[in-house]
Amino acid sequence: MGSSVDHLGPAGDPGARELLHRLDLDVRIKLDGLLHGDYQGLVPGHGSEPGETRRYTPGDDVRRIDWNVTARMQRPYVRESIADRELETNVLIDLSPRLDFGTAMYEKRDLALAATAAVGLLTARLGNRVGAVLASPEGIETVPAKSGRAPLLALLHRVQNHPRLEGGVPDLEAGLARLASMTRHRGLTVMVSDFLAPIETWEPGLRRLTTRHEALAIEIIDPRELELPDVGVLSVVDPASGELREVSTRSAKLRNRYAEAAAQQRDDIATAMRRAGADHLVLNTGRDWLLDMAQFVALRRRRSEAAMGRPR
Repeated sequence: MGSSVDHLGPAGDPGARELLHRLDLDVRIKLDGLLHGDYQGLVPGHGSEPGETRRYTPGDDVRRIDWNVTARMQRPYVRESIADRELETNVLIDLSPRLDFGTAMYEKRDLALAATAAVGLLTARLGNRVGAVLASPEGIETVPAKSGRAPLLALLHRVQNHPRLEGGVPDLEAGLARLASMTRHRGLTVMVSDFLAPIETWEPGLRRLTTRHEALAIEIIDPRELELPDVGVLSVVDPASGELREVSTRSAKLRNRYAEAAAQQRDDIATAMRRAGADHLVLNTGRDWLLDMAQFVALRRRRSEAAMGRPR
């Protein structure tokens, strides 16, 4: 499946408005077709307004037990909630120079933009307000949460045209703290990054967010970060420091060690996300991000329905 991200150009591209329009169409038409119009798998499952009661079933959240009804009926009952559609979705977007890299269908920054667009357009469709925190080596920028399509497209345009820097690393810890401070009401918090920064710089902040909100971690990866091809001498650059090194990829032993280290690194990242209590979505620059997003939303929706004791 093609996507407008296939053709996203560098920051400052005069065709940015048209590119964002095509990305908007991809999400609203192609992703809508894959999801059959149901976007509720992205937003929190329970609202704050009390609804009807029903018999307790194994797997229900015990915090939703209605003790008054339980006492009268002599059997445990839970109270359903009326879904609150006036929610906020706030996204922390990692704009590190590490994301200005890609060896397959896209650059990682392209997928960061696409992920932000998908989350924003899917949740804004339900009337949610959407805001963002942009974390780059230059500092932390805040985009207050607003409802409507125009503010969302303005946010995407801002991400698309954010300056690309030669080096440096963003302060993700400060970015997560800013995200927590602006997310005062119940809602969805999302972190979009390659998560290659030290785990201790983002796991505590992500864990604090999950205590009050639904949290989603969208990890952006590139195939060359998972394994090295046998292409002879390869020049590699650390985007954070600008350091250049030459590596001989002819050695099978070196390639195997690289793949093992990369797999361990990704496993450590996934474990940290589980510890923090965040949902985890991986987008790969060598795969169809629309399909991966649709599969994730469908899985999350089924899981939410199972937890609420509802049939599929």
